[in-house]
Amino acid sequence: MSVAIVISQPGGPDVLKAIEMTLNEPGPDEVQIQHEVIGVNFVDIYFRSGLYPLSSSPTVPGFEGGGVVTAVGHNVRAFTPGDRVAYTGNPMGAYTALRNIPASRLIKIPDGVTIRTAGSSMLRGLTAHMLLHKVREVKAGDWLLVHSAAGGLGQIVTRWATMKGARVIGTTGSAAKVNIVQDAGAAEVLLHTDAAWAETVREMTEGRGVHLAIDGIGGNMLAATLGVVRPFGIVASLGQPAGPIPPVRVEDLGFARSIALMRPSSIVYADDADLYRQGASDLMAALQNGLENPVGAEYSLTQAAKAHADLEAGRTTGSVILTV
Repeated sequence: MSVAIVISQPGGPDVLKAIEMTLNEPGPDEVQIQHEVIGVNFVDIYFRSGLYPLSSSPTVPGFEGGGVVTAVGHNVRAFTPGDRVAYTGNPMGAYTALRNIPASRLIKIPDGVTIRTAGSSMLRGLTAHMLLHKVREVKAGDWLLVHSAAGGLGQIVTRWATMKGARVIGTTGSAAKVNIVQDAGAAEVLLHTDAAWAETVREMTEGRGVHLAIDGIGGNMLAATLGVVRPFGIVASLGQPAGPIPPVRVEDLGFARSIALMRPSSIVYADDADLYRQGASDLMAALQNGLENPVGAEYSLTQAAKAHADLEAGRTTGSVILTV
């Protein structure tokens, strides 16, 4: 028997319920792992709330975790019991103490990286890799704007971009979180609740704007963000905890602006075998070389509802994890 958290119908955090479930032996191409850490991410909230539809009910949510291999299917050669592994991406089903998962999804954790770090860094780390290598190949001297820079994704993007020599302007909605963003390496920290934040961004970039802007806020923030990107720059819209994003007209991206708008998906990125392997390899190397991804909030598996509520309400910083 294994403890698991399930969603039977869309709704608030209270729809997350703990159950006991029987787990079969792993299939021919599967690996069974005992979780040590499970990542909690906004994509989990989008499925729980009904913004993204569930394919079945009840469903075990979660796309990220890390732990130890306990058994392998008879076709599996790359893993053996005792291996330390981490993963992100489909299939959904991380909110459980013990799970079977395709061997192709797992990444071995290298020496010098803990299960806790790897298991809490895979989704945000791969998203950061997507933003800094695929959405735009960020290089030394580039200017980035990172909204919600005190959050889990904001911090790892800021830290990794800074390691690459880029200059990051981070925003946060709370003065109490400014130090967190500064510690992550941001060149400047602004309050996105301040009406003058966009003007300050333009001033810092000598009127030209940033090369890449990352908006994980949604609502009306995207429209304001479009105005601080230089010609041929890119805006990446990643989420909408502030609410639905009003429609954007193609005319709002050019002629005078000549900018691009993307809605990149970290799950789609993870589900591409080549991108996943390269991104995970680069992420593990970066973690070995000093990239940090602080855990800001930790809950037991059975406290998943509280973890969702705190993440939605903006009461957390850094990565949010469940432990088993």
